[in-house]
Parts: sequence; C-alpha cells; structure tokens
Amino acid sequence: MNDPVVARRPARSGEPGAERGVAAAPHASEAPIPPTPEAPETPKAPHVRPGDRIFRGLATGSGVFIVALIGAIGLFLIVQAIPSLGLDNVNFLTSREWNTSNPEDLRFGILDLLLVTVVVSILALLIAMPIALGIALFLTQYAPRNLARPFAYVIDLLAAVPSIVFGLWGLFVLGPELYPVSQWLVDNLGWFPLFAKGNVNLQLGATVFTAGIVVAVMILPIITAVSREVFERTPTMHIEGAIALGATKWEVVRTTVLPFGKAGYVSASMLGLGRALGETIAVMIILSTATSAFGWSLFDGGATFASKIALAAPEFNDPRSAGAYIAAGLVLFVLTFVVNAIARSIVAGHKEYE
Repeated sequence: MNDPVVARRPARSGEPGAERGVAAAPHASEAPIPPTPEAPETPKAPHVRPGDRIFRGLATGSGVFIVALIGAIGLFLIVQAIPSLGLDNVNFLTSREWNTSNPEDLRFGILDLLLVTVVVSILALLIAMPIALGIALFLTQYAPRNLARPFAYVIDLLAAVPSIVFGLWGLFVLGPELYPVSQWLVDNLGWFPLFAKGNVNLQLGATVFTAGIVVAVMILPIITAVSREVFERTPTMHIEGAIALGATKWEVVRTTVLPFGKAGYVSASMLGLGRALGETIAVMIILSTATSAFGWSLFDGGATFASKIALAAPEFNDPRSAGAYIAAGLVLFVLTFVVNAIARSIVAGHKEYE
C-alpha cells in the first residue's frame, strides 16, 4: 500500500526548495548573536589640581615638621641634662636643695619647684574655671547678640596683655590690696596648712596666693574662648525641644548646653592649666625668693620651674650648672606635654567636637 502523498510547497515565497512541513534552514544573518561580555569599566582617577597637591604637601610637611621639632626639643633637653644629673650629689626628684654655684659640687632637687608650680597652677585653675564658665554661658545663652560680640572681644584682648604687665600689676597693685584678706585668712584659718603663716612678709604680697590670682586672670581668656565656642555648637533642635517641653532658661542650660559642652569645657581648662604651668615672667616678678622650704601655705614665697630658670639665665656660664636647669626644664616639658595630651584625650571620641 502506497503512503499518501503529502503535498509540499515552499514554506516561504522566495525560498525555493523549502517544502511544506519542513522547517526552513535558518539564514546565516538570523542566527542568534551570543552576548559579548562587557569590558569592566576602569575607575577614572580623580583629577587633582596642582594647587591641591601643593597644599596637601605643605600641610603634611607642616605636621611632620612640628612633630619632629617637639621630638628634637625633647632630645636636646635629655642630652644636655644627663651629664649634670650624673654629677648631682642629692636625689633629683625628692631633694629640696638647690645649689649649683659650684660646678664641682652640684646639689639640686626639684621637689620644691614642683610643689610651688603645681600649687600656683591649681589655685589659678580653681579661680579661673567657674569665672570662665559663667562668662561663656552668659555670652552664648543670656546676653543679646549686640552685647555678646563686643564683650567677647574684650575678654579675648586679655590674652594680648604682656606677661610683664600682669606681673607688675600683681606686685604693686594687687599684692598690697590683698594684704587685709591674707591677714584675715592667716588669723582665722591659720590652723589649716594652706592658710598658715608663710615664710615671706604678707605686706609685700609676693606670695603664692597673689601669683595664683594673677595667673588665673592670665588663663581666663583661653578657657573662656574655647568654652564659648563649644557652647555655641549645641544643636538648636536640643534647645528648642527643651523649650517646647516647658523648660526654663536655666533648665535648658543644665539639661542641654552643659552636657553637650562638658568635655570641651574640661579640655579648655586643661589647656589653661598647661598655660599656667609654663608661666614665667609674671610669676618671676611676683614671687619672692624664700630662705626656707615651701611649707604648703598659700602665703609662702618660692619659685616655679619657669621662674627659677628665668632668674638664673644670666649665670649659665658653665655647662654643668646650666645642665641642672635644663634638667628642671625637661621635667616642666614632660609635665606640660602630659597635661595637653590629657586635654586632647578628653576631646577624642566626641564626634561633635571633630
């Protein structure tokens, strides 16, 4: 039996040989084109202008130079102090004796210098901190804008007054005026070591008490300026939120401004302490040289690290004697460096101050 014949015709006109029921052979031009992998886009290097490169180089170089300079100062102090420390016939850290007139018999210790320096600086800090806090809060939260700006300029101008002017003012004006206060404290609170009768004449006013007040006035601008800048950065939303909840002005300050600016205020105070530790001319003019050791009284005389070195500068004619003062300067350098490092560590970690 024959199979039925299936009619065949071209599947498409124009394609001879293509029969019905038979798929037409794909044309070469109709073959699917495999996707070509896209070439990875290479990120374009950001265009850096020559001015940016110069500025970056200058900024980096300046930072490296400052670090290298501080390291060089520390290295110089160490190298110059080691020979004299080896010739010291008393304990450098615990002795109160200071006699470098004979280079063959050096006897110098820094305990008295350290105590006077710390007491003057802490007294100045205790006086300046609350005053600076009050001024900064007044300028940022209470005073009208047209009064706050000129008042802030006046406070900042205190930093421009030379140290010698503060020293002369403290010796000839403030010291005699403080005599009644000093005498009252000695008479009524003399049982307490800080207010005991000192080793210098109270009428002259050349005491640690006077020096501390003068240094407090000198460090007041830096504490006030930094604290004012910190308090001004308190977020407006925090202040407005507290006011919306019915807080008074003092409650706004207590609940928003002070918590936000506490770290900055403490850091500013530490910077002021570093400034107080190194004050030289004013303290040198005010403090009288005492014949006896420092007895923890605010009405004692004495010398700080800086004033002691400044007073003896004309006598640096022998490297061994000069090395004793350089060793004292090394201690002051380390002490000031540590205080400023503490101030920096307080601010670190607070993103609102970065």
